[in-house]
This record gives sequence, C-alpha cells and structure tokens, in this order.
Amino acid sequence: MNKPPPLCVAITALGLACALVIAWIWQHRNAATSRPVASTSATAPSEIALPPPSTGTAAPRLALDTILDALRRAMARGSARADEAVLAFKDDAALQAFIARAQKAGLSVVARADGLRTVRVHFDSVDALRDELRSHADDYASIGANNLVSIPRVPAKENRPDIEQIPFRNDTLAYLGATGDRSTWGRGVTIAILDSGVNADSTFGTGRLRTLDIGQGILPGTGSGDGHGTSVAALAAGMSPDAAGVAPAANVLSIRVTDASGVSDIFTVAQAIVAATDAGAKVINISLGGYSTSAALDAAIAYAQQQGAIIVAAAGNDQAAQLAWPAADSRVVSVGAIDRAEQQVSFSNSSPSLQLTAPGYGVQTAWLDNERAYVDGTSASAPLVAGALAAVLSQNPNLTPQQAAALLVSTASDGGAPGADAAYGKGILNVGWVMNSTNPNYVDTAVASHYYDAASDQVQFIVQNRSGRSVTGMSLNIAVGGTGSTQTVPSLSPGETYVASVSASKSSSSVTYTTQLTNPIGTVDQVPSNNRRTTVLSPPAK
Repeated sequence: MNKPPPLCVAITALGLACALVIAWIWQHRNAATSRPVASTSATAPSEIALPPPSTGTAAPRLALDTILDALRRAMARGSARADEAVLAFKDDAALQAFIARAQKAGLSVVARADGLRTVRVHFDSVDALRDELRSHADDYASIGANNLVSIPRVPAKENRPDIEQIPFRNDTLAYLGATGDRSTWGRGVTIAILDSGVNADSTFGTGRLRTLDIGQGILPGTGSGDGHGTSVAALAAGMSPDAAGVAPAANVLSIRVTDASGVSDIFTVAQAIVAATDAGAKVINISLGGYSTSAALDAAIAYAQQQGAIIVAAAGNDQAAQLAWPAADSRVVSVGAIDRAEQQVSFSNSSPSLQLTAPGYGVQTAWLDNERAYVDGTSASAPLVAGALAAVLSQNPNLTPQQAAALLVSTASDGGAPGADAAYGKGILNVGWVMNSTNPNYVDTAVASHYYDAASDQVQFIVQNRSGRSVTGMSLNIAVGGTGSTQTVPSLSPGETYVASVSASKSSSSVTYTTQLTNPIGTVDQVPSNNRRTTVLSPPAK
C-alpha cells in the first residue's frame, strides 16, 4: 500500500491470507506432559486426528503420506511458508534429541519455542522430512504447515457494500467516554503489540516503550505499510492529544512478528505470544490474522491464559461470516469494527462468536516519523479494547485479565439487534461505563439502537441502562413520520435493556423513526446526547 499522508487516508496493509489453509495434526498415542495442554475448544476444524503409529506399519504410512501431501498443497497455494514445517514433540527429551540430529537428517531449525516443545524447520526435500518422521514416530505430538498470517487488508472501496460510513477522526476517545483525568490509566500494566514493530513517537513519552527481538528485528521498516504497528500501539497507549490511546500510562512492549514483506506466520505469532507472556505482558494485542490455526498457536494461547495474560485480536476485514485466527479462538477477545454512526463497518468480519466491536473507521492515530493518519479496520478496533483492559486492570488491581474482559463485555453498549449478534458481538466498547460501573452516581441511559426485525415486520427500539445503578421512571417518545406515541420504560438494572416496538410502516417511501428517552426529574444523565436517535428506513425489497 502507499504511505498515508498525514490525516488524509486510511491504512490498507499487506494482504490477509484469504484461502482456508489446512493445518494437519499427527496425533500420537503418547500424551504431552508437564507443559500447557491446548484446550480442545480451540482446535481448528481443519485439523484431522490420524491413526496412531502403534497400530501397524500401513496405517502410519498412510497417515504420513496424507500429511505430507497436505503440506505440499499448502505450499503450492502460497498459503504457507515454502519448504517449512512446524513440528511439536511429546516431551522435552524428544525435542532435544531432534535438535541434536536435525542437521544430519537434512532439516534446518529456523526457530524454536522450547516452552511449547515446538520447532520451525526448513527442508530442501520433503523426502528428508518423511524419513525423519518415519524413523522417530514415537517422538512427535503433531506436524503442520507453517501457515501465513498477515495484517488485515481493507478492501478497495469499489469492492465494499454501498454504505455511507462516518469517520471518527480525533473523536474516538470522546465517543468511548474515555475522558477526564486518564493520567493513571494503564499504570503498571504492559500491553504487548505483536505487529510490524513500533516506531519511537512523542505519543509514547519517555521510558514506556521497549522492544523484544524474536528474530524479526525490532524496528518497523520503511515500507508504506510499516506504520501499522505504531498506529496500533498509539490507539492502545498513546498520550499525545493528536494520537491518544485509551491507557496513556501503560507500558508498551513491541514485538515485531512480520518479515520484510510485512507477512508473518503461525509459528512466529505463537512464539511471540510466549515471549510476551514471559516478559510480563498482561494484555497482548494481535492486529493480524489468517484463516488457519495450528497446535502451536493453540498451545501458546493456553500458555498465556495459564500465566494470567489475555489476548485481544482483530476479527478481520474480509466481509466474511467467520473470524480470522487468532480472533476465532474462544479464549481470545475478538473485536470487530463500527463507524461513528455505530454501523458495523462494511468489511468487518461477522460471527456468532464475536466478542466486542469498537471504533474502526477513519480513526486518527500515530504513524511513522511522528506523522498522524486516519486508519480503517479491525486492526484499529482491537487495540482500543486492549487499552481499555489495561485501564481497568490499573484501576482494579485485584481483577484478573479475564475478569476485566468479562467486565468490558457486561458494560458494552448494545448495537444492532437486541442482545448479542454476529455483527456487533456482545456489544460496543463503552469505556466511560466500564470505568464507572461501580459508581452509583454515574447515570447514562440511552436509546441504544433502532432495528428492523423482518421476522415480525416490526421496528424495535432498544433502551439500555448504562449506569452504575438502577433507573426508574423513564419514558420513550416514538415518532413515526408525523405520528407520535409514548411508552413507559420499566425500571432497568445496570446493563439491562428494554425493547419497545411498532409495526413497520407500509409506506412505499422511506420513513423517519425518531425516539427521545426522558429520564425522571432530577436525574443528571452523563451522556444526554445518546437519549435521542433518528433512523431513516426504506421499505424492504419485494
């Protein structure tokens, strides 16, 4: 992509791998011991359990040929590193024995993740890999292709649905309610940014940014997309008014995982997750993705979770009805994108397993060389959630990262259809609410959404109590075209919603629906602007 000039263009980063890549796992009869065991809930649907070698010579040979054929196909498609495999071992002794014999066997160890008992190997011939696996079958837990992972690409405008998206520009934090004195938000918490590298910038101040080299170097390159990591880090933890992040006091750990072409792979991401966890990061942001996973990534996520860290990842920008990995893993906080009008951004991936949405269109942030740019995509949405997690943890040190994530979900603004849905997940990040969730003096009632329910042919109006206490005595005025009516809203507990509805207009032209929420006398609403909402709905196509 071309380098974005200051405050004028969106990030369109290097391509996200679009083809579904098969990750093949060779399950052996010997179970792994002592190290973290991957959760079965995150097993990739494309992984296949194969017959154990102990059942005889024919079955393992068939299984091995199947695995090697899959490796060849993945490499031929360009969806995996050429002439590479990711090998996992049943125990430490098996790993060390392989390291000792690898070179003689015609295999080069490119990188190691000893904590996962996993290595990334290069081979000049698949025959060398076949011979090794046949000779030492009992040593292995799994084998798979080293699938590619990359920064999500934003589709060209002509390839997007015809929706007018509204940019946030430099209004992102105000929209999220991240206002007032935020000087201590994130203090004592490290956010790891697994990306293209983070460039030094005034928004990170002095002493908050450090780097860790896992073999890709530490600094971003000079290519047009290499500001991606800097932009992501600033949205999580920037402190400058023109490149502000949610947690301006958090420490930032930059781990570059992309190569010179801006592409990463599943092994490198898994390796970086372990390195970030060992370096003390409690929040790990991954604004990258691909459509295959592996046993190595599965085990790395398990390791981070067991060590008390949490991973936040971008849902992907492919207009797909599935999430990219690692966002697709149920243990990861997956994040989709909305615009300033709270519409799902047209290219943001959807899924019933999506956790949250956050600003991801025309968002102002840092770039290379102290520049500022507007960026688009779920890459921008994820670090806003990562920053919110750091802010919550700094103000509530007794919470675990998983408890903090649950708090973000329970205080999310409802969007789209009532309740959780594939487009908005469990709701839109609401920093003002989460930081005041235990404050009984904080009141914010809102008209969360207008939604046309085709099944009932009704327009639904969702009212939500985003306060630190229950609110009683609200009323909702509903105007349809020139006709108005009022409904009494029942008492709502914090987080509770009420759905009012009217039959959809039978007009052949567009109809304007306006709702005004009125609070009881004497109630001071902290965000009165969200008490009114207007939506223009066109009659459904016949």
